[in-house]
Amino acid sequence: MKLPSAKVVPTVVTVHGDPRVDNYFWLRDRRDPDVLRYLKAENRFTEAALKHLAPLRKKLYREILARIQQTDLSVPVRRDDYYYYTRTVRGKQYPLYCRKRGSEQAPEELLLDANALARGHDYFRLGHFSISPDHKLLAYSTDTKGDEAFIIRVKNLDTGKLLADKIPNAYYSLEWANDNRTFFYTVLDAAKRPHKVFRHTLGEKPDTLVYHEKDQRFALGVSRTRSRRFLLIEIGSAVTSEARYLSSDRPHGRFRVLLPRIQDVEYDVSDHGEFFYIRTNQDAKTFRLMRTPVAAPSPETWQEVLAARPNVNLEGVDTFRDHLIVWERENGLPKIRVERLESRRVHYIDFPEPAYSAAPAGNAEYNTDELRFTYSSLVTPDSVYDYNLETRERELKKRREVLGGYEPDRYRSERVFATAPDGVKIPISLIYRKGTPRDGTAPMLLNAYGSYGISSEPAFSSERLSLLDRGFICAIAHIRGGGELGKPWHDDGKLMNKRNTFTDFIACAEFLIRRKYTAAGAATIWLHVVRDTTGSVASASVDFDTRYEFSGPV
Repeated sequence: MKLPSAKVVPTVVTVHGDPRVDNYFWLRDRRDPDVLRYLKAENRFTEAALKHLAPLRKKLYREILARIQQTDLSVPVRRDDYYYYTRTVRGKQYPLYCRKRGSEQAPEELLLDANALARGHDYFRLGHFSISPDHKLLAYSTDTKGDEAFIIRVKNLDTGKLLADKIPNAYYSLEWANDNRTFFYTVLDAAKRPHKVFRHTLGEKPDTLVYHEKDQRFALGVSRTRSRRFLLIEIGSAVTSEARYLSSDRPHGRFRVLLPRIQDVEYDVSDHGEFFYIRTNQDAKTFRLMRTPVAAPSPETWQEVLAARPNVNLEGVDTFRDHLIVWERENGLPKIRVERLESRRVHYIDFPEPAYSAAPAGNAEYNTDELRFTYSSLVTPDSVYDYNLETRERELKKRREVLGGYEPDRYRSERVFATAPDGVKIPISLIYRKGTPRDGTAPMLLNAYGSYGISSEPAFSSERLSLLDRGFICAIAHIRGGGELGKPWHDDGKLMNKRNTFTDFIACAEFLIRRKYTAAGAATIWLHVVRDTTGSVASASVDFDTRYEFSGPV
């Protein structure tokens, strides 16, 4: 078949006074018959070009599907006297939301069946799922159009009936106050930006506007601290943030500014006793931890709890009754710092593998000595651990089952470093099946992202096994523009430094070839191209060596 060719229709697009000619601007309109004809032609060409691979594609699909545990259960999360969890059932697309009271062996109570809610709709997504403090009401929201404008409903969990309350055009965040009658939520403007926070009291109308963010750079969210003492309005742009707080016991009070926003300063907040704990990048590119009195929060009363360190990015903070948990990332790998607040004793949770991912999970309780986290590596499937902060013992609560007899000992992971043209060391995470030749004959899938400060985690993928078992080596290049090595890593790969994202990627490919993980022509390289806010493809002028074969979105 002849390769389809999109027609050229020069269109001048002016952004910030800079006119540019976009020959393919017309492709943005999916309702245009010419756009539909062109897309269908591309699809027909793709099917014809890959027709000879149809048997292999079907085989790979069957392999991948056969590894998935379709009937499954999440690890129950304890909140007060209840254990909340989700179940998936073979043949059903959406989960069931359930709970048990008193113990994990108690009878199951079905709270919400997302499959029933989705019935009759071409699209369905659940947004909020928020239980009232007394566990008697469920506020949830649904989107059946795909525009992320949700409708909030409230369900009485004793009777199973819906209340009359119905709120349209809401966004993702919703939080209850401690009176069990009031919750706060965000709504969208015409540009789909969450710009207002409303207070809703059950059975009452109209809802009360409590905050309106008029600066179009900022979006809003609502949350509650783990102690349940404070409700928060979180206000943030790409580089600046601000928080406002209100006692959860006084929902009709006024939200107060915690720390006034300062351009290019980000912060978030937790509470413990008489202090707010603040993670901030003010005078600290890799973030530091401060605290300020709840009675009078102010930069003038800040006390430094944990100083910034050049090679350690402080990614998050969790406060519990007796412990302070700091989520760090050092040399691109996550670390969990545990401090007992009374004695100031500090230790780290150790992880043995060379490349892995770890993150908090389901820590709903404040008065506890247990920390729950997820762990995964290129070799180890997704795992949920409960870690005793006092005894330092960990309990594996669940490891995702990989059907078909997956044996992790058959595979090996590595973490190596390539040198970029400017001398910076770029981490690379690798996995391959043991016995795969290291003489340059192995094919390789090299993947990278490198934008928005998002980290490409070296996590497990059962789909990847179909490549590894066929002799592939899979690699993740942790290039600049991502967040693996903190904010400086992100900054070194954006705006005028964006070229580093691409040259880092090339340096990683050349390093892997020199070390004979693969060879020129044997590597399949995926480069993710990011669109800017206008929807146009962000351009970059980089000359790629013609030795490489590119496939996928290039």
